[in-house]
Amino acid sequence: MNQSFLKDAPLVEIEDFKKWILHEDENLLVIDKPGWLVCHPSKNGPFSSLVGTAKEYLKTQTLHLVSRLDRETSGVVMLAKNRKAASYWQKGVERKTVRRYYLAILEGVIDEPQKVATFLGKDPLSAVYVKQRVTENSRKAKYAETDFIPLQSQGGYTLCSIATLTGRKHQIRVHAQSIGCPLVGEKLYGKDESIYLDFCTGGWREEWHEMLGMYRQALHGRCLADLNSDDEFLSPLAEDFEEFLRVKMTLKSNAIHKLVRAADIQFRQNLPKN
Repeated sequence: MNQSFLKDAPLVEIEDFKKWILHEDENLLVIDKPGWLVCHPSKNGPFSSLVGTAKEYLKTQTLHLVSRLDRETSGVVMLAKNRKAASYWQKGVERKTVRRYYLAILEGVIDEPQKVATFLGKDPLSAVYVKQRVTENSRKAKYAETDFIPLQSQGGYTLCSIATLTGRKHQIRVHAQSIGCPLVGEKLYGKDESIYLDFCTGGWREEWHEMLGMYRQALHGRCLADLNSDDEFLSPLAEDFEEFLRVKMTLKSNAIHKLVRAADIQFRQNLPKN
């Protein structure tokens, strides 16, 4: 197996990090994050996280994480080099003038677009402290809205583009589970949360691969776009994500790329016009 998906991932090499850079200027550093790396600094030193490695690369201690992704989600992550740039993009996220969309592989078949709008809150029945669930409106619950748009169903799986109008913890993963189509590779919101607990304490077990389909959740942050400018950052499909589409869904590479381009176009067409 790829050693990157062990409980404690390997440290990042600067030369590898440089290859992940999608865009860099005096204000921004935009990275194509792999699906095995945490964003926030960890106890294992600066090269164990995206932010830590970025600080070493830039030789600075001042860096602002504008958009983050879960460890097992690959794709576009934005870092701002100064407070002004961070404020602009973070306010854009809050005001919904900065939008992003994802690509995901779900278990099961979705025939037509689905909008899932619910409240989310902490799952009191779970042994996992961070686990969320769909819940009733309450003081602690947070509204979440997710659009699932099927691109291709084959072999019992569906490739979807996903847009979120809110940015709640584990939102896409919870909503995918709520419609009966969890993400491929999902350890926490899938068949059995004990897999997640066992992974956290003892690391990966190879027998899980047949059950889960991938070493990580099949979620990829494809695009981050600013409605007030022409700024748009695209992340190419992660290798393991594309491999699943080819092997398990038997899609040809050119067909995959056509589907992704069509999703990009649809995302832009659905953006509100300022």
